[in-house]
Amino acid sequence: MTYIITQACIDLLDKTCIAECPVDCIYEGERMMYIQPDECVDCGACEPVCPVEAIYFESDVPPHLKDYYRVNVEFFNRLGSPGGAAGVGKIHADHPVVASVPRQY
Repeated sequence: MTYIITQACIDLLDKTCIAECPVDCIYEGERMMYIQPDECVDCGACEPVCPVEAIYFESDVPPHLKDYYRVNVEFFNRLGSPGGAAGVGKIHADHPVVASVPRQY
């Protein structure tokens, strides 16, 4: 099990979650943050600080947002598990589902 970030994060990129993550498993894409599921230790520190309630424990994701589990996992198909977001920096890409969402601003 892991935490995942959902649609409410698109174009927000608040980054408060990054500061709270003790294992540095939250990566910044072009338009959304993503949690690397193999690096997440399920501590839950990120969930309460998200200003738009975009972060859920995998089993608590509302039905209409269930695809975002796949979005978070597939985002790392090419990147793998780098062992920490700080060393990677912003990734100038997004999952195709995120990229297809109309701009939120």
